[in-house]
Amino acid sequence: MVKKVWLPLLTTIVFGGIWFYFAIPAINPKHASFWSFLIALVVVFIISRLVFTFSLKGIVKKVQKGTTTSADGTVIEFKQKKGFKIAVWAVAILLLAGIVIWLSSSELFNAKKYQQQLPVHTASFQDDIAEMPISQIPIVDKDVAQRLGNRKLGEVVELTSQFEVSTMYSQINYKNVPTRVSPLQYADLIKWFTNQSEGIPYYVTIDMATQETQLVKLEKPMKYGTCEYFNRNLERHIRFHYPTLMFEDPVFEIDDDGNPYWVVPTYDYKIGVLGGRDITGIVLVDAVSGETQRYKINEVPQWIDNVYPAHLIITQANNWGKYTNGFFNSVIGQRNVIRTTEGYNYLALDDDIWLYTGLTSVTSDKSNIGFILTNLRTKETRNYQINGAEENSAMDSAEGKVQEKKYQATFPILINVADQPTYFVSLKDDAGLVKQFAFVSVENYQVVGVGDTLQTAQESYIRQLKSIGKETEGVQNEQSGAVTEITSAVKDGNTNYYFRLDTGEEIYVASVQLSDQLPLLKVGDKVKISFTPDAKGMNQVSSFERVS
Repeated sequence: MVKKVWLPLLTTIVFGGIWFYFAIPAINPKHASFWSFLIALVVVFIISRLVFTFSLKGIVKKVQKGTTTSADGTVIEFKQKKGFKIAVWAVAILLLAGIVIWLSSSELFNAKKYQQQLPVHTASFQDDIAEMPISQIPIVDKDVAQRLGNRKLGEVVELTSQFEVSTMYSQINYKNVPTRVSPLQYADLIKWFTNQSEGIPYYVTIDMATQETQLVKLEKPMKYGTCEYFNRNLERHIRFHYPTLMFEDPVFEIDDDGNPYWVVPTYDYKIGVLGGRDITGIVLVDAVSGETQRYKINEVPQWIDNVYPAHLIITQANNWGKYTNGFFNSVIGQRNVIRTTEGYNYLALDDDIWLYTGLTSVTSDKSNIGFILTNLRTKETRNYQINGAEENSAMDSAEGKVQEKKYQATFPILINVADQPTYFVSLKDDAGLVKQFAFVSVENYQVVGVGDTLQTAQESYIRQLKSIGKETEGVQNEQSGAVTEITSAVKDGNTNYYFRLDTGEEIYVASVQLSDQLPLLKVGDKVKISFTPDAKGMNQVSSFERVS
């Protein structure tokens, strides 16, 4: 009896422990990995039972219809009809359960619930999105960030041979500055063997506006992460602490003191059994010590930026636009049915990261009927009803301005320029290097300002806005006075002049392309300027006149 039951059971337990350690399934019937784990255990138990029931030297000595004689002479009778009935009933029950689960979660019966998962409210673009100082416009996308990070790591030879920068490059708002951050990781398995006892001592930060890249050394190295193995592997570490939770992909972030953490969102299904996937909270893991802490969705610390993954927000936004008038309208007629555009980006706003994507009709007519911003920490969603060009059209328009150079436009970010909703894109060459910048009007994608610097591109854009009758006075301040201090510097291949006036301590920055008089400017000269105020005190001059 022991041989027939306990040995198969022990074998199954050992197999299950090994499977759980390496496959790391969620012990939760709502997760697919649970069922693959359970099926594997059942199969192993059945096979083990057969192996330990029959002798390994001769499994079957005699086979008769409906019976099997084992090597020790035991006759085992198979009740074929009864077994068949059990199998049929088991299949029928499974099918019925599947149908019930599908119906409970189906959009057909739950369209309103799906439509209301994303809390959308209408908002005013001009009221919510203030004009961004030109020095704070983020020009670093993920591709550029990877190049900058690799270049910075290459400056430290002893690190280059052992580590590489992770391709994660999470976007966060670090001390009110849009920043991309990514940890180092072991270059390969051999490097892990030789370095894992000491851990990973650095991470990379990149200012998305200035491109300033820092290799930050930690007082204590990171020992928990996605590149680790065995018990220090992040997924295994949190699974052992929370075996029943279901996790989204982890995100690397740093707190206000620069301490590294892994933010791991947890999710569950809110509609029926397996419908309406939504975030329920996070597990916060200290990348240095491995200490874990679980937060409910309304308890997440404010410094954390990435709680709701982009794919989930896009899915819920599409459901919000699809089921406005119910399920059948989404299939037949499609009155007022909208969807998100192909692509999204991020904005730093109110000390949080917001996901931006456009809204268009299901007819895909290459135009937007508005766009939404979603707070990735709270899921607050704002709908701005502004008609205009789709993002891809804006990218094509920007590329068309420099078509002879064959530059490629990055996916736009949405900003406020002169109280006008504006797409901003960087233009990159075949090597992935940013060569120029472009501002494209959302409402009229033929209005494009391109320049070698942000300042010249914005000046060109504002001139074109004025030429079509758009009011832009609200973004410009005027000042007159005598120059008290002046110097020049070359930035991005262009000469900029920095000067102060006798009206105060503010610094004004003017590109040499603005006026031929700038190289002749000296202390004591009186000037009249228009400029865009900058919170950092570097006011960008848009018009310049030398009075005397």
